[in-house]
Amino acid sequence: MFLTTGMKHALPVTIFLVLLFLAAQYIGLFVLDRYIDVEKTQATGVVEFKELPSVGPVQIERPKVEPQVSFWYILAAILIGTVLILIIIKLNVQLLWKLWFFAAVVITLTIALGAFMTGWVAFVVSLVLTWFKIFRPNVYLHNFTELLVYGGLAVIFVPILNVPVMLLLLVVLSFYDMYAVWKSEHMIKMAKFQAQSGIFAGMLIPYELPKTIPKGARVVKKNVHTAVLGGGDIGFPLMFAGTVMKMLGFASALVIPLFAGAALLGLLYFGQQKKFYPAMPFLTIGCVIGFLLVWLL
Repeated sequence: MFLTTGMKHALPVTIFLVLLFLAAQYIGLFVLDRYIDVEKTQATGVVEFKELPSVGPVQIERPKVEPQVSFWYILAAILIGTVLILIIIKLNVQLLWKLWFFAAVVITLTIALGAFMTGWVAFVVSLVLTWFKIFRPNVYLHNFTELLVYGGLAVIFVPILNVPVMLLLLVVLSFYDMYAVWKSEHMIKMAKFQAQSGIFAGMLIPYELPKTIPKGARVVKKNVHTAVLGGGDIGFPLMFAGTVMKMLGFASALVIPLFAGAALLGLLYFGQQKKFYPAMPFLTIGCVIGFLLVWLL
């Protein structure tokens, strides 16, 4: 849940990062829409979702909690996950982080791809993509898979959420993000650890793309400045847009990413050099403005 400008981004990099954010939002909403059970929804008058994909005898399950309880469920999951990552950082066990990340990406990718193919095929494709993402990484594959995983995340959690709960969650996460970046700085520590491990949850755009190195040439490693956007900053606005889709319909939900993207663009454009920023407060403001607009109109 962080965003860092490192040095002020060039305008093309800024625009491209915002476009990736918007692409993840709209792809996620499309994936979520594919999981709506149209027949049950028409029969009950309430948006009903299909089951998650099954891989052979294994059925992927959503948490069985009501919207009123989902706030505490998700908040507890975030806090427990943060503590576990900080323990991994303290022990410097990068392999454990990679295994955890591998499992999370395979599951969310399987769910996202399961909107378009059978569970087994989605699982196999997800395994292959995730293996290359972690053990043979490149910026193109990394961002491609990131465009999909948040749709899978939304399919898991949107059915157990509603707009009031999601609004409350956005506000709480915004204050937590400010504390984690500006006060405790543990979010910055987590970001640096991910960078060192070569595994980052979120979008990234290096200022210099990797070059082909001739065989036998001397390799000199250097730090490449990279524009990044954390996974939480992508996932939570998408989950909010998903709850708006449940409440007001698909067309209304399409408005939310535009305002969240505008807020992100403002943060990126006016961000100062070599500073870390909590993106969630700005994204939350954009989400709320977009929701008020579609709700009132």
